[in-house]
Amino acid sequence: MKTMKNLIVGLFLAAFTLTATAQDKMMKNDAVKTVSFEQTKGEFTQKALTLSEGTYVFSVTNNNAAPEVGLVLIEDGKDGSKPENHIKDAYVSQMVKHGKTESSKAVTLKKGMYKYFCPFNKTPQYTLVVK
Repeated sequence: MKTMKNLIVGLFLAAFTLTATAQDKMMKNDAVKTVSFEQTKGEFTQKALTLSEGTYVFSVTNNNAAPEVGLVLIEDGKDGSKPENHIKDAYVSQMVKHGKTESSKAVTLKKGMYKYFCPFNKTPQYTLVVK
């Protein structure tokens, strides 16, 4: 009976170790990177951006741009005025007030062209390239 119990505990520990090791490798390969944006009156200070494929969190700072600002990310060629075209996880968690910074959820970007803008601060649509 004791041998069977030791065998079960040993198998459990081995399975737990393998799972933890696999998760560690996965997390290192898929590290979430942060992209910081700053908005001033009528514009983002970053006029274009090139990233590699991966997972990103977008951080947006409101530098007296408007009472509240945000971030919209769309695939290039889609109509940004239609919310169904927005990459919703790229929205900041809440509207960014003067002097504050807010962040989005993690967004996985594949190779291609995207556009980013703020409809509240009435910015142009800027280009984000993922290589």
